[in-house]
Amino acid sequence: MKRALVVVESEDHARTLIREAGELADGVGAELLLLTLMDRDGYEQDLETMATIANIEGTSYTTEDVKESGRQYARDLAKSELDGLDIEYEPVAAIIEDGDEAHRIVAVAEEKDCDHIFIVGRKRSPTGKAIFGDTAQRVILDFGGIVSVVTA
Repeated sequence: MKRALVVVESEDHARTLIREAGELADGVGAELLLLTLMDRDGYEQDLETMATIANIEGTSYTTEDVKESGRQYARDLAKSELDGLDIEYEPVAAIIEDGDEAHRIVAVAEEKDCDHIFIVGRKRSPTGKAIFGDTAQRVILDFGGIVSVVTA
């Protein structure tokens, strides 16, 4: 492992995932990319809200500002979870469309030349996976490298 992508989601799961990935990366001298995914609908709502506030205050709020807030979220988590480890990390953010999560994760991993992905898996019944799909399963099938799935 030289460069790994860690998919940062909800805070509780993200902390465990970042710590586990960080310890492994530290042991082999790898670099981590911390990916925060932002849903298009939520992103547009945040952008609209912040633009309204910014107009009142006389500033602007852009797409890059929204992505920066995602990167800052990853930085804040990494600061506490990677404390004491000798590791380099880079926060990245991406906006996803409905049902696009697995594709976007793999695309970012390939674009950033990652050879490993860490992702949280959700416990679902086989029927639930068949009907609704499973992001971790699609990432495993679509990514050409190693995928580590941590379950809650």
